[in-house]
Amino acid sequence: MSDYTEQRARDLQLRIRTMLRELPDVCFDFINAIDSTTQPLTRYAYVIDLKLFFGFLTQELPKFADKAPSALDASDLAKVTSRDIYMYMDYLSLYMRDDVEVTNQELGKLRKISSLRSFYKFLYKNGYIDSDPAALVDMPKRHQKPIIRLEIDEVARMLDLVESGAQQTERQKKYNAHTRARDLAILTLFLGTGIRVSELVGINIDDIDFSINGFLVTRKGGNQAILYFPDEVAQVLQDYMKVRVAMTPAPGHEEALFLSLQNRRITVRAVEIMVKKYASLAAPLKKKLSPHKLRSTFGTNLYHETGDIYLVADVLGHSDVNTTRRHYAAMTDDRRRMAARRVHVRGDEATDDEPPHTDESPIQK
Repeated sequence: MSDYTEQRARDLQLRIRTMLRELPDVCFDFINAIDSTTQPLTRYAYVIDLKLFFGFLTQELPKFADKAPSALDASDLAKVTSRDIYMYMDYLSLYMRDDVEVTNQELGKLRKISSLRSFYKFLYKNGYIDSDPAALVDMPKRHQKPIIRLEIDEVARMLDLVESGAQQTERQKKYNAHTRARDLAILTLFLGTGIRVSELVGINIDDIDFSINGFLVTRKGGNQAILYFPDEVAQVLQDYMKVRVAMTPAPGHEEALFLSLQNRRITVRAVEIMVKKYASLAAPLKKKLSPHKLRSTFGTNLYHETGDIYLVADVLGHSDVNTTRRHYAAMTDDRRRMAARRVHVRGDEATDDEPPHTDESPIQK
């Protein structure tokens, strides 16, 4: 495990410990029970979801209004009914946090209710409560969304925008002058390897080996793997390395491959903002473009080129090939485009002497 990954795990552990002080004691028991089978980020997500749920109980339900979340015990949790959980599910659709409206769509609700079901399953299994109300609650339906990816011309346009600085404000152009090589390297790495954004920000300089056109990455789950990149990506990375070696990193960030304007290891959020900026200019009709959409672009292209779903799953780091199959073996836009080419609005293909073809048989007289 890399130093960055270890430090990130330590930071998350400290955050978890701090947040647990504000929650019922049994939450510590739950998090401790899943410590050996989950990653720090997963446990952190559980704690965030539980904090939201207990905030709902004490702020929205009269029977818990006289207690703070940390004061709730097992007897209080036994009073929670399936109806309360359905009310919580409705609450997730719209609630206030720090005077800001927060909404959850299907995926957000699904994750939060899934966390709650796991928590209550633990309580019931270990004798904290006599029944499991969460088991009586139907999970929110999740509708499969079409994969949003960039077409070849959109990818080319996005990379051209990075290199030229076109369509940007004067302020953005000033930033672009300092970050052009870095941004181009990041985008090319996404498109050429399908790497996750969390994996990308953790790459160190010493993780790159141009003799094999590969780099070491710490994958989701903590395992390390070598990803390989084509010559096109290698050239862009080498150009960036010339810029990177001339930079003076902030203390503690000397090994990071990608640095922010503050010369610190670039954050996931900063990468997300950068990708959205360029992608929205290159493909304005495709909303909410993110690093994951660039990953989808790579995965779809690789599947089209090879037809090997197991290869795609391995390169993308999916533990379950069914996840890959569900996402990348679906019908693509190519067939829809073909349908569009077959339709002639003005009927230009028809002539006065030959009526348009129909499936109806002529009436016999």
